Amino acid sequence: MHVNEVKTDTALVRRLLAAQFPGWAHLPVEPVRSSGTVNAIYRLGADMAVRLPRIEGGSKDVATEHRWLPHLAPHLPFAVPEPLAEGAPAEGYPWAWSVCRWLDGENPEAGSGSARLAAELAEFVAALRSVGTEGGPPAFRSEPLESRDEATRGALDSLHGVIDSAAAAAAWDEALRAPGRRGGATWVHGDLQPGNVLLSGGRLSAVIDFGCMGLADPAVDLIAGWYLLTAPARQAFRTALEADDASWARGRGWALSIALMELSYYRTTNPVMAANARHVIGEILDDHKA
Repeated sequence: MHVNEVKTDTALVRRLLAAQFPGWAHLPVEPVRSSGTVNAIYRLGADMAVRLPRIEGGSKDVATEHRWLPHLAPHLPFAVPEPLAEGAPAEGYPWAWSVCRWLDGENPEAGSGSARLAAELAEFVAALRSVGTEGGPPAFRSEPLESRDEATRGALDSLHGVIDSAAAAAAWDEALRAPGRRGGATWVHGDLQPGNVLLSGGRLSAVIDFGCMGLADPAVDLIAGWYLLTAPARQAFRTALEADDASWARGRGWALSIALMELSYYRTTNPVMAANARHVIGEILDDHKA
């Protein structure tokens, strides 16, 4: 998926474990099929996972997750990853890596979530927003929405003929006209997409992959409405979070910008990510026409 991606395999994972965490070296290691773009994931035994960043940027998330997930977890109503060990570069692998507790569940399909999932996601987002912010790091998506204008328009240009780029540009222009955030930043997950949500029995069981987490405009987490929920459930999600017109417009702008960049980047390399992005863009264009 990435030009500068480091290749990994089970043999590498076994060597890293033997050298750094020999107590786990006897456990079976199996690659996990995933549409994730930042980490290669391997299941370790029955109840652990090894996560190896594919690119250098992802390696910076390891320390952040080990520092802040234990701080956030007690305040959240659903399971989140539990970091167990932080590995060091070795055996030809260049970056930090991690071992965490395995969480069972299935990823939902984009835009399939019901009103029940909307309520559960709103409960998670509200709890995350309520956590004290002292000392928290800036989120990966902590910049003002308007600072993404050049990159978003670049993605639009690359998708000419692939999507209705004129309609998408009009929707983006509308998002940029939304008033900015009033008040301070809050904790956000920053990437509430299908691959980062786990369901069990149709209910939200866990939220994973906190590499984008930190302090930002809380509207960033409203992207869940377009990535995860049906149109009626999206409105229930908005109501539960009491999102005003400005924050909802910024959230829609964030979802559109992210989806455009994802479709541009992953169109030929990651079919799942590309399909999710197409869904989001379609939903937002339908919103814009309504």
